[in-house]
Amino acid sequence: MHASAKMIGVVALSLTLSACTTTRVGTDRLAEKDPLEGFNRAVWAVNRGADKVVVKPVTQVYRAVAPKPARDGVRNFFANVAEPFSFINNILQGKPDRAVRNLGRFLVNTTAGIGGLFDQASRVGIKPASEDFGQTLAAWGANGGPYLVLPLLGPSTLRDGVGTGVAQFTDPYRVCLSECGLPHGVPLALTATQVISIRDGLIETGADSFLESSLDPYAAARSAFLQRRRAEILNQEGDDAASEAAAAADAEANPIGADAGSAADAEAGIPGADAPSAADADAGIPASDPAPKPSDPAGSEAPKQPN
Repeated sequence: MHASAKMIGVVALSLTLSACTTTRVGTDRLAEKDPLEGFNRAVWAVNRGADKVVVKPVTQVYRAVAPKPARDGVRNFFANVAEPFSFINNILQGKPDRAVRNLGRFLVNTTAGIGGLFDQASRVGIKPASEDFGQTLAAWGANGGPYLVLPLLGPSTLRDGVGTGVAQFTDPYRVCLSECGLPHGVPLALTATQVISIRDGLIETGADSFLESSLDPYAAARSAFLQRRRAEILNQEGDDAASEAAAAADAEANPIGADAGSAADAEAGIPGADAPSAADADAGIPASDPAPKPSDPAGSEAPKQPN
C-alpha cells in the first residue's frame, strides 16, 4: 500500500511536469543552459571521487578477470530485462511498431538467447527500440528542464530525474527485485553487477579518455550527455514521424541541443549550429568550421581552352 502511494505520487508529479512546463518559451524557457551549475559541480566532484576510489578499480578487476564474451553476456542480460519497460514506454508514446520489437526481442533473447545472455534478436534482424519514462515525458511535450547531476546516478535533467523516479515503481525488472521474494542479497548483487557492467561499457567506448583530454571534464560530460540524450529522444530513425515530433517539442521547450535557426532560439540568445555551445566552449571543444559553399556553375566563368 505504501509503495502504491509512492507510485501515485511520482506519476502525479510527472503529469504536472508535462502539463506545466511547456508553456513558457523564448527568454523564459531556460536562459542558462546550466542554472544549477554550482550544485551540479559539487555532486559531480563527489561522484567522480566515488568512481575513482570504488567503482573504477572494481570495474578494472572485473575486466581483468572476465573475458570480453562473458562481459558482453552480462551486458546483454541487463539489456534484455529492460525490454518490458521499453515496451510499456513505447505503448505510452503511441509507438506500437516499436513495442512489437521490444516484445519480439524479449521473447527471442530470453529463449534462443539463453536468458538474454546472447543477442539473438539482432542476429535475426529485430533491432533494439529502447525507451524510458524520460523519453515518454518528452513525447508528451514535457520540458527537459535544467541539467541536473544526480548523486551516484550522474548526468540527468529535471525531466529525466522524474522519469528515473517513476521507473522505480513501474519497471517490471526493478519491481521484481524488491517484490519477487528473491534471496537476501541477490537484488543488491544484481544492482552492483549492473553498475559495473555500465562502467565497463564506458571504458570500452573511450569515455575516460574523452574526459581526461578535456580542459573541463564536467562541461565535456554535460555536452556529451545532452547530445546523446537528444539522439535517444529522436530514436535515430528519420522515418519515425512520432519521434521527430517528440524531438521537435523537446527542442522547443528545452534550448539545450535544439536545432538552430528558430525564432525562439534567436530570442533566447541561443547561437546557431555553426556557433560553439557554452558547454563545448567550457570543455575546450573548438567550433567546427562551416563547410565551404559550392560554387555556382551558372555564375562562374568556364575555363578557357588552350589554343
